[in-house]
Amino acid sequence: MGTNGSTMLEPLRQGLPPLDPAAVSDAASCSLPARYEAVREARRFTRKTCDQWDVGDRFDDACLVVSELVTNALRHGMPAAAPRLTGQEPPVRLHLMRWTGRLVCAVRDPSHDSPVAGAAGDFSAESGRGLLLVESLSDSWGWQPTRGALGGKVVWALFRLRDPVV
Repeated sequence: MGTNGSTMLEPLRQGLPPLDPAAVSDAASCSLPARYEAVREARRFTRKTCDQWDVGDRFDDACLVVSELVTNALRHGMPAAAPRLTGQEPPVRLHLMRWTGRLVCAVRDPSHDSPVAGAAGDFSAESGRGLLLVESLSDSWGWQPTRGALGGKVVWALFRLRDPVV
């Protein structure tokens, strides 16, 4: 795994159980354009990757959570006027990582603002319910600022995988 993957794991170490980056059995990532079609692309990428990794019954949950994380990154993590120079790193990136028994879905965006889950009882709110969905479908979630030139933050969700039935 290259430097990019290793750098991505750095923020995850803070809020997750101790996980050795060397123990990552699989990792995949994709850049996403700063438009809402990116949510469909992220779902397709997650579906294809999870199918290859055989994540079992967490498949649907992971796809839904990725949709929410990418939607939030596009809606709240992009500067209002975000012109991008050609050849520049795309502003939103999806990372999927699998350890034995764990799957992590992480989305990087350029904003330094912390993600905020809406109040559980406030069904009239226009937004904020996505992170409540992430919280209910995943085993844990969190976020960390990214270090280095890219800046921004990474929002992640962890899924515990069942051992395959032999």
